[in-house]
Amino acid sequence: MEPEENPQPPHPAELELMKVRAGMAAGLTFEQSTRLQGTTVEALTADAQTLAAELGAANPAPPAPRSGGNRGPDVGSGGRGVSDGAALYRSRHNIDEDGNRPAKKPIPTGNRNPFVENDYTMER
Repeated sequence: MEPEENPQPPHPAELELMKVRAGMAAGLTFEQSTRLQGTTVEALTADAQTLAAELGAANPAPPAPRSGGNRGPDVGSGGRGVSDGAALYRSRHNIDEDGNRPAKKPIPTGNRNPFVENDYTMER
């Protein structure tokens, strides 16, 4: 028996799915896959492979390195990991082991003018 020919074009959602599957198999992105031409799986696969070869997607470039560099080189490798980082944070932010900061200096109160010169005298 020969396979039956489908005289009707596939449903638009079905066609979209076929395009995406053929494109992803060839190494194309979703946006590139939606531009494929054809109404059968074979035609879409051939078009996807041709487009991938033209774009160089068959051998994709390695992903770009993450920005920011190495994470946490100043913590050290004492084997304790998180506890070393916590100790470093406490030392940099002036926090004791209990998580308290030092007491703030009291603000002087009173009815004294801070701009008064004490050695000024008035002569007559």
